[in-house]
Amino acid sequence: MNVLVIDVGGTHVKILATGQKESREFESTPAMTARQMVAGVKKLAGSWRYDAVSIGYPGAVARNRPVAEPHNLGRGWVSFDFEAAFGCRVKVINDAAMQALGSYDGGNMLFLGLGTGLGTTIIVEGTVVPMEVGHLPYRQATFEDYVGRRGLERLGKKRWRRHVAEVIELLRGALLPDEIVLGGGNADKMRDLPPACRLGTNANAFVGGFRLWAAKRAPKSVARSTRAGSRRAGARRKGK
Repeated sequence: MNVLVIDVGGTHVKILATGQKESREFESTPAMTARQMVAGVKKLAGSWRYDAVSIGYPGAVARNRPVAEPHNLGRGWVSFDFEAAFGCRVKVINDAAMQALGSYDGGNMLFLGLGTGLGTTIIVEGTVVPMEVGHLPYRQATFEDYVGRRGLERLGKKRWRRHVAEVIELLRGALLPDEIVLGGGNADKMRDLPPACRLGTNANAFVGGFRLWAAKRAPKSVARSTRAGSRRAGARRKGK
């Protein structure tokens, strides 16, 4: 099966298909809608052939569809029918979760995507758990305001690095991962990495997108991004 992987970001949309050696990309804008993204991808993919699509979406995802509009793009993503638009099967996953899946080597791994915002995912013994930590309170604003792109531009690299290191230690203490992987477009701006941290690469997002369709290799995915979803999952566990 040929898979087309789409990594939707706040500044670029990147694509890669099975059998292709080089990815392609086009610029996204704060007004880009889901329909515009699909049109741009189809034009950019050109003659590439694919039977299924993986979409890394910059926001919360549940039951294979966005549950909230993206913070850095246009509207209309939640109600959009991606399968009808592409004419094939589509799997939608949080973009940080897709890159985390491509970075995973085993155990309990925390992934932090340092890009336009802060993407967060933890994989616990093979189960992918996307999170929305970036918008939680931190200092005088949120985690994302300090370690996302806005924070980097406002604080400068030196102070930004200090906040990234502090956020890493806060999340390490709360989630107790075996290792932490830093990904996203700004991860390479870190100099001295904290203990048990390693740099991922943006190419791992494509690896994760391909793994979504490789049942023997892909960890399970927990698509619960709301408190209500968490309560329902807990109730099911208690009922077993």
